[in-house]
Amino acid sequence: MGNKLEITETILRDAHQSLLATRMRTEDMLPIAGKLDQIGYWSVETWGGATFDACLRYLKECPWERLRKLRAAMPKTRFQMLLRGQNVVGYRNYPDDIVQAFIQRAAGGGIDVFRIFDAMNDIRNMKTGIEAALKAGKIVEGAVCYTISPVHSVDYFLRIGEKLAELGVQIICLKDMGGLLSPYVTYDLVKGLKSRIPLPLHLHSHCTAGLAPMSYMMAIDAGVDIVDTALAPLSQGTSQPATEQIVAALKGTPRDTGLDLNSLNDIADYFYGVRRKYAEFESPVNNQIKTDVLVSQIPGGMLSNLVAQLRQQKAEDRLDAVLAEMPHVRKDLGYPPLVTPTSQIIGSQAALNVMTGKRYSVVAMETRNYVMGLYGEPPGPISEEIKKKVLGKKEAISCRPADLLTPGLEAARKEIGSLADSEEDVLSYALFPEIAREYFQWRDGRAEREQQQAEDASLEQRR
Repeated sequence: MGNKLEITETILRDAHQSLLATRMRTEDMLPIAGKLDQIGYWSVETWGGATFDACLRYLKECPWERLRKLRAAMPKTRFQMLLRGQNVVGYRNYPDDIVQAFIQRAAGGGIDVFRIFDAMNDIRNMKTGIEAALKAGKIVEGAVCYTISPVHSVDYFLRIGEKLAELGVQIICLKDMGGLLSPYVTYDLVKGLKSRIPLPLHLHSHCTAGLAPMSYMMAIDAGVDIVDTALAPLSQGTSQPATEQIVAALKGTPRDTGLDLNSLNDIADYFYGVRRKYAEFESPVNNQIKTDVLVSQIPGGMLSNLVAQLRQQKAEDRLDAVLAEMPHVRKDLGYPPLVTPTSQIIGSQAALNVMTGKRYSVVAMETRNYVMGLYGEPPGPISEEIKKKVLGKKEAISCRPADLLTPGLEAARKEIGSLADSEEDVLSYALFPEIAREYFQWRDGRAEREQQQAEDASLEQRR
């Protein structure tokens, strides 16, 4: 890569996941897609993360159809997705055949760049996904999940990066999902990764603690190649630094992005309107600088969803107590980085501890599976008290969790039967059985509902 700084735009994925609980609909992306395609971004993040689940669960949209429509509307721009390693776009490990088939289908549907991570930086959980994406001829970013704990150091992250390079990834991503990177640590990490690994480096962060814009500038000085940003209407807070902010800061410098501010401002005007449309999914928490995230370490994408969940239970007033409990649960479980699915595991267990009033009086099934080793190897030791409570006399597994799984694609195909209209439907069902089945049933009844609505409207007009 040249000396100019490249930009990945997140407004179609992580920005609204972080600020609007992943609720932006495809219909609000397509009208502006053509203009986004003309900007000259290194890539636009369009898919993955929580968007797949949210499409099926909340929006009653087909995520595959979203990808196809956006691809048709944006033929010039690289499409990027976030893949959760062996968790794909779900919350548990899936068999290798499902991981491989999903990546093959996503690559065929238009994904050019696969950012692949594992919540605990367990390389074993990333290997199948990396190999499948490379086999599909796509660009693979191996992500190093950043966190702060007694068991994490700069050298630890550098070693993870080296292991990813050995697997053949073309780019290393430093993934700071919690917005925890301080400026000077960022400089040291970027310098270290660039000196030890001869690959381009991509930085991802969030503004939750207010540090990201400063950390980005230090990373740029240290030689980072690409950064994630979001257009101003969906930037800052628990989202990324503003695209316009970085573009303007570097104008006329050796790292000038080459992007046109007037064109960006034109697109931003559209998204201000979109944000107002989804105001019901916003929380003031998402727009504040919250330095307590340096303690709770909750990632940007999770905070808006946690607030929404507590609101549904009429317990939004317990948010601070849940955030305060999360570091204690995280320590008990060996200091995993907080990113899907470990952020949900820690957050759910912390909420249970707060709501019941007694720590671990109720242990979530996901917490039990975590302690059993079914999500991978924790960075640090798990509390002996928790292990005894969960495992009893059993031993946690030591193998790669997916080695215990039998192939699942054919079984999913048989189970869903005629409700699936395509191989993509089969994959959706394999990942989210209950949610996908409910969506397919809703979809199959849509034509009948629309016809009934038309008949009702016709009757109303004749009255």
